Amino acid sequence: MSFPRMLSKETLFKATMFAAAVALLAVSATGPANAQSATEIQLSYKDKKFDPAEITAPANTPIVIKLKNLDAKAMEFESKTLKVEKVVAGSSDATINVRAQKPGRYEFFDEYNEKVARGALVVK
Repeated sequence: MSFPRMLSKETLFKATMFAAAVALLAVSATGPANAQSATEIQLSYKDKKFDPAEITAPANTPIVIKLKNLDAKAMEFESKTLKVEKVVAGSSDATINVRAQKPGRYEFFDEYNEKVARGALVVK
């Protein structure tokens, strides 16, 4: 019965470096293309109001909402139709990633002030 021969340290190092290079190429080939195809939207929140109250985005494209909470208190961005919720500390920024959507109107609100702090994303 024969045993497989052991790899030298040099051969093992080269194989590991090759695998790492292939993985890096795979990630860099898909990463920037996805980041560039997303639509970025600026949104602010102050005095229980979103500004603008209605935002638009193209259909079938990922969306990145850059939200600035200008109030001193925390707020919670939530949308049941977009299946997104995120707590944003007072006087801070947040990034909210939204999957590509079909055309339609998607409501969002501040869960802490749900009756007054409302807005909509219109996807065309």
